Amino acid sequence: MATLVRWAPFSELASFQNEVSRMMNGLLEGNGRATQSWIPTADVWEAEDELVYAFDLPGVAEDAISVELDDGALTITAERDRQDSVEDGRYFRFERRFGTFTRTIGLPQGVTDDAVSAKYVNGVLEVHVAKPEQPKPRKIQVDGAGNSEPKTIEGSSTRK
Repeated sequence: MATLVRWAPFSELASFQNEVSRMMNGLLEGNGRATQSWIPTADVWEAEDELVYAFDLPGVAEDAISVELDDGALTITAERDRQDSVEDGRYFRFERRFGTFTRTIGLPQGVTDDAVSAKYVNGVLEVHVAKPEQPKPRKIQVDGAGNSEPKTIEGSSTRK
C-alpha cells in the first residue's frame, strides 16, 4: 500500500540550503576534503583600556608569525609545517591542520601603530590594542554682538 506524503517545497529548499552551506563551510574551513589550509580559533575581549585578540597557534614557531597593521586592519599570518617523522612510516589519520593562514580583523578607527603590541607564550598569540581616545565635543563660541552684517574675512567678500 502506498503512502501519500504532502509535498513541502520550503522545507526541501531549507534542507538543500543546509547541505550546500555545510559543504561550503567545509571548503572554507579546510576540513581536509578540499584543502589543507587552516584557520586557528580566536578569542576577543575588552579590558578597561584595550582590546585583546588571542589566537591558538600550537606548533607554530615564533619566527613564522607575522602581525601587521595597515590602514585600520590587523593582519595575522602564520605558517605551521607538517611533521613527516613517523616511526613505522604509516599514517592512519590526518586531523591536525598545517600550512599558511592569514586572518584580517578590522580595528576601531583611530588606532595607531604604537597602540598595538603582541606576545607569544605557550602556543597562544595575544595581540593587545590600546583603545583610541574618543573625540571630545568642542564648544564653539557664538558671536552675539547684535551685528546683522556678516563679518568679512580677508580675501573674501559678502553678498548684499
